[in-house]
Amino acid sequence: MKTTSQNTHLKTSKKLVGNVISIEESKAVVQLTITEEMIVDTFGLSHGGFTFGLADYAAMVLINEPNVVLGKAEVKFVKPTIVGDILTATAIFKEKISNVKSVVSVSVFNKKDTLVFEGEFVCFSLEKHVLD
Repeated sequence: MKTTSQNTHLKTSKKLVGNVISIEESKAVVQLTITEEMIVDTFGLSHGGFTFGLADYAAMVLINEPNVVLGKAEVKFVKPTIVGDILTATAIFKEKISNVKSVVSVSVFNKKDTLVFEGEFVCFSLEKHVLD
């Protein structure tokens, strides 16, 4: 297992999107703790956008190019996430179409090792920044 240093999304909020656990050639793992500010009701249900953001971030970190962006996502929210959950997203390559386009599968599990989210992300590695 060769760990790689992070080359993308370097200013991402660990608190809101996740903390990189590992980056390997074929797998990236990112973790996020669901906090009070992420919940939407008195039951402690968290907003799905945080789970999606975690999964998207894991896909970007797997690609690990400075100018990687998301082009398309097909996702499934399998189980709800709640305050206190520690979510772990694992991203793996499904298909590397070219040097520019990749398809990444991401699975997110909670601290009970229950699948809560899965998705397929189409990512593009651009020559220059999308805003440049």
